[in-house]
Amino acid sequence: MSELSARLTAAAQTNRRAEVGPFDKVRLGAPVPDPAKILCIGLNYNDHVAETGRALPTHPDIFAKFASTLIGPFDEISCSNITPNLDFEGELAIVIGKECRSVSPEEALDFVAGVTVLNDVTARDLQYRGTQWLAGKAVDASTPVGPALVTLDEVGDIQNLDIQTRVNGSQVQSSNTHLMIFPVRHLVSYISYFLALSPGDIITTGTPQGIGAKRQPPMWLQPGDTVEVELENVGVLRNVVR
Repeated sequence: MSELSARLTAAAQTNRRAEVGPFDKVRLGAPVPDPAKILCIGLNYNDHVAETGRALPTHPDIFAKFASTLIGPFDEISCSNITPNLDFEGELAIVIGKECRSVSPEEALDFVAGVTVLNDVTARDLQYRGTQWLAGKAVDASTPVGPALVTLDEVGDIQNLDIQTRVNGSQVQSSNTHLMIFPVRHLVSYISYFLALSPGDIITTGTPQGIGAKRQPPMWLQPGDTVEVELENVGVLRNVVR
């Protein structure tokens, strides 16, 4: 049993209210409910960098979230009262499975427990009030993740997975993870050089072109909208904006 598996098993055993049953009878939470670190990569697809008008990064652009941002794969996104500029960002995320420090790209995936889906829902007005992105990225109960943690032997080539985002059934993002500027191996290696990674840590790997902020006119999420993010071989997030 991996360190992460042991940790999740112990947490389940101590939670007396935990229930197991059909999906329509239980609420699915985030696959990892209390990560010590949520590390997010910005500007990691060429087409997304182009739509922002920025220069291509020479190193990964990293920001952080907190566990309080996470919600389950079918929970309501409940922060529309905080911002009128609520945006979507469909992303592949990985979860670290064992202690990881200063690993090479060649061995980096050995430290990954699995892959999940994350919607980096963003309050754009808060994000752009200053030079740091934290305020727009760390709104409580804003970040759906799930619906499962899929191991690498089941997911296939992590750098060749289709990813799509839909709003009310209309496709707004469509790409493939082979278009990442910095592949997953590189991200894990790069981060582990300066920061020890622990079991349960989440690294989310950036979004492709099509965000609402860069559309003409901008496309902001509204109460009642249904947002879906689908990652090949992993699953679908489906969340309603409250």
